[in-house]
Amino acid sequence: MPEIECAGVRTWYDEQGEGAETVVLLHGGLMGGESWTPARPALTATYRVLVPDRRGHGRTADVDGPYTYEAMAEETIAFLEQVAGGPAHLVGYSDGGCVSLLVARDRPDLVRTVVTIGSNYHWQGLVPGMLDAMSGLDPAAPELASLREPYAAQSPDGADHWPVVAAKVAEMGRTGPTMALDDIRSLTMPVLVMAGDDDIVSHGHTVELFEALPQGQLAIVPGTSHAVPAEKPELLLSLIMDFLAGGPPERMIPIRFAPSH
Repeated sequence: MPEIECAGVRTWYDEQGEGAETVVLLHGGLMGGESWTPARPALTATYRVLVPDRRGHGRTADVDGPYTYEAMAEETIAFLEQVAGGPAHLVGYSDGGCVSLLVARDRPDLVRTVVTIGSNYHWQGLVPGMLDAMSGLDPAAPELASLREPYAAQSPDGADHWPVVAAKVAEMGRTGPTMALDDIRSLTMPVLVMAGDDDIVSHGHTVELFEALPQGQLAIVPGTSHAVPAEKPELLLSLIMDFLAGGPPERMIPIRFAPSH
């Protein structure tokens, strides 16, 4: 699979489909682009689909220094310029959704629409206890095996580097992102905000994000956690496909989005 230099990071990516419009799938923290495998067949039937691995994830090697959402957004902007070659639909899960919001703020000319899944615009939006959990993250914990084993199989840095990446991701989530609601209000493209009904982002924060968007849509997926893409993949994909294909929603009784007179 191809690699390209993006803002100083040698980035591995996958490309499938030949549609007129491009969808870029942005993976979550501590996982690579292969986590999007279940969604690709439906998307590639209609769209050109690009799936990059961010620094230290999947098949992209780690780089020196801490992680920040801003640096990952810079890498993604470079990827959009060099590989997408124009505006794309961004679909981001967890950390990938945080990155997509920053890209949409900083380079709206490169973004057609945004889908965020289980993402927050500010670190304070996490549910109580999550910051402590990330601070005390044990990279060898059994519950992380589903992330640790694919990392060991794919990473050019080798399995022994896993604790380093896990610590960097945890620290990034404890201190970022730091977007303000004014940043969210500046996003003029359509944005679909999705979350599980037992997600790690508080419901209040998710609703704040949605209500600040000029063209926002909201989906709280029942009976799911932060792992909503794995728990209800068919429902999630159906909502994403409908959003990407549709124009302005035809709300019969609009209130928040009623036309101004």
